[in-house]
Amino acid sequence: MKVYRIALVPGDGIGKEVVPAGRRLLEALARTESDCQFAFEEFPWGADFYRNHGVMMPDDGLEALKAKDAILFGSAGDPAVPDHITLWGLRLKICQGLDQYANVRPARILPGIDAPLKRCGVEDLNWVMVRENTEGEYSGAGGRVHPGFPLEVAADMSVMTRAGVERIQRFAFRLAASRPRRQLTVVTKSNAQRHAMVMWDEIACEVAREFPEVAWDKEMVDAMTARMVNRPASLDTIVATNLHADILSDLAAALAGGLGLGPTANLNPERVYPSMFEPIHGSAFDIMGKGLANPIGTFWSVVLMLEHLGEAEAARRAMRAIEQATANPKLHTPDLGGSATTGEVTEAVCALVGAAAKNPLATA
Repeated sequence: MKVYRIALVPGDGIGKEVVPAGRRLLEALARTESDCQFAFEEFPWGADFYRNHGVMMPDDGLEALKAKDAILFGSAGDPAVPDHITLWGLRLKICQGLDQYANVRPARILPGIDAPLKRCGVEDLNWVMVRENTEGEYSGAGGRVHPGFPLEVAADMSVMTRAGVERIQRFAFRLAASRPRRQLTVVTKSNAQRHAMVMWDEIACEVAREFPEVAWDKEMVDAMTARMVNRPASLDTIVATNLHADILSDLAAALAGGLGLGPTANLNPERVYPSMFEPIHGSAFDIMGKGLANPIGTFWSVVLMLEHLGEAEAARRAMRAIEQATANPKLHTPDLGGSATTGEVTEAVCALVGAAAKNPLATA
């Protein structure tokens, strides 16, 4: 029997509500899977930890995570703590420290979801966004001088390396080749950013020669926003830089029905370090503690985790339960126009997993 060691990092805000919901889904799956079990360890890092210790996570936190098979993460952000401290002190510290360079965010219209694109068929919006996750615009290079004076200067540098660009482009082409349409769109801004983004384009051309079965095109990031709205069926797999994909993936989630539905996988594809899985939404302090958080994005992130761990059947059963839940309007949380609570959706999805185990033909 395989026992997967899962780190739980709820973080801030509604992360403290949706991560326990994700754990419950994994426990429900474990009750029906004789060869798939989970051992959990929770790490209480985040803004509360920062208030008590002056850091978002301890200095040896990464070493503790390296012993795990996967990480389920909630969110980072607190109104009382500057955003750059919460982000760089926790989420980005984990992503960069564990070389989780491939950020993968699927987006499609789930059953029963009223998506904003009324002219869009369900199959017209079925994308996967690949985001470079450790360098680029979020490399952390830069600084400030003469703070508070009229001549104050602040600079953030986008740093791209050939090795970093090659590996994310190759990952994206390989992912595109595994999907039915075998199609990739490379997002760029090389008309204005004439150094790093030109290298990005050149490397895309080089890597493309390794994947003759993949049809690919290039799109400027500003034009990409219009294409996602006006021609969603023209897209399938998308690769972009850290900043560009950060923005575009939120748009993708919104077009598919809302940020509460979106999942994320922060992958170390070589599996030298554990990968981290999280919902796309933020800490949402305005609804914290009210039982209104949508756990679907976390549940879908659990599916990505299971797929990464090689548990394809458990992932399929969890995804089927998610789709059955979203197809029922009574299980829509307020962000989807319903009145269901976090707990009610969690109970329903876990019950659907259990029911499927008793009657596997019903979900075949």
